[in-house]
Amino acid sequence: MSLSCSNIKTTDKNGDLNFLNQEATQWRDVPKKPIEYAPQSKTIMLSGGLTIMQDKLIQSALNSLGINYIALPNPDFASFQTGKAFGNKAQCNPTYFTVGNLVKYLQNLRDNEGISAKEIVKRYIYITAGGCGPCRFGMYITEYKKALRDAGFDGFRITSFEHNKGIFQGDEIDDNLLNFTPKFFVTLVKAVIIGDILNILGYKIRPYEVEVGSTNRALEECRDIVSNAFISHKNLTRAMYRCRGILSKVKLNRLQPKAKVMVMGEFWAAMTEGDGNYNLHKFLEAEGAECIPQPIINRLMLSLWEAKTDLKSKEELATDSTNHIDFSSAKKRLLLKAGEFGVKSYFYLYAKAIGLHEYKIIDIEELAKLSKEYYTLECEGGEGFLEVAHLLESIEKKLAHLVISIKPFGCMPSSAVSDGIQPLITNRFSSANFLSIETSGEGSANFYSRVQMALFKAKQLAKDEFEEIEQPRHLPEKINNYLYQPNSDAIGTASKLLKSVVNLHL
Repeated sequence: MSLSCSNIKTTDKNGDLNFLNQEATQWRDVPKKPIEYAPQSKTIMLSGGLTIMQDKLIQSALNSLGINYIALPNPDFASFQTGKAFGNKAQCNPTYFTVGNLVKYLQNLRDNEGISAKEIVKRYIYITAGGCGPCRFGMYITEYKKALRDAGFDGFRITSFEHNKGIFQGDEIDDNLLNFTPKFFVTLVKAVIIGDILNILGYKIRPYEVEVGSTNRALEECRDIVSNAFISHKNLTRAMYRCRGILSKVKLNRLQPKAKVMVMGEFWAAMTEGDGNYNLHKFLEAEGAECIPQPIINRLMLSLWEAKTDLKSKEELATDSTNHIDFSSAKKRLLLKAGEFGVKSYFYLYAKAIGLHEYKIIDIEELAKLSKEYYTLECEGGEGFLEVAHLLESIEKKLAHLVISIKPFGCMPSSAVSDGIQPLITNRFSSANFLSIETSGEGSANFYSRVQMALFKAKQLAKDEFEEIEQPRHLPEKINNYLYQPNSDAIGTASKLLKSVVNLHL
């Protein structure tokens, strides 16, 4: 056992009962001694955990506001091992990966860059996301503090953002220090939205590239353009239009029948791009599939819907004796509508600039109606009704050949849906090709084997669909340009393209 882990692993007592009759101690998540933290000009904010593209764009966006912000590196298996070493037992993947990633980063500052642990505690702040009631994600702050204390960073400040409370919670940190203004949130949302758009296009283009790696190189160039636009306060719409020209130069062969695979499930496991989900998206593409990712804007739409629903429920609970107008409730409703309108407007503005014309943000009300027969909409744990709705929508609208629900081992909110409700749906709809799969940080061989078995059927479906379409005599050159986005009732991209050409000549 390494020296760094020896103080946090439970030792073998061999029947030693000396702990009996000892005074019980209570866990405290406050430092033993008061700490004088650094002023705003020397304070550095740390965060991360979204897609690689979004983490980089958020860093540039917040730096443009004069905020000392650093996006942490993408969590890897070493992060997982560090999280298990310093964390409590029986935690889920997101806990081990993200907690371990922070500890690993701080250890590097201390051991390789020569910054003392005392200085790190004074100067750095970490921001994470809160979680829902049935999820251990909601205990993240305590888990972070326990791991940081054992790693030698007692007193390190952690704060979390709860979507249903609106403001950061956690340590009592001066608002002026973090400077969370409306401009901050608008800039943050823009970075997230643009990251979503670039990621969506990447998954549409990369499976059909003629030269391997050309899509990723183009996306990196686009990321640099947008990052520079944030930092230099230039027009983001023009930056996205420049990206259109770069992506359109990627040579494609789109007439390859590939299985379309929708990846959904627990938010972090479905979104992360790395060891946290065994590099699922890369694995699917390497196996000849096209991924349909779940953009973060979907989760944002759900959060806004839940906030509106909660507000409506509170208003209905008001007694008949209330004879005054609740202006605060009306103000919240107006802000929620304005927020939803703003998010959608920015998304479509930037999407059209880069050429993503056909993509539509989820209709959250339609999805709620679709899933209410199977799921109690008031249950807000995990991804709520979205997991049920996405499967039903994929069947009804023919969106994918395979739907994969991925989650951390033992994830209560997601497992209850995929193991309890989705089997009913798949029994009712024989055309559904659905796979529920868990990750534990280890055991990738079994994971890949199960994905390959489900993917075999999806690939056959895509091939049969493609071969049933009559091959047209003439194919227009634009067919291999990503800007040409056909609309037909086929599922696969190649099949959609062929059908659109056939329909044009009818």
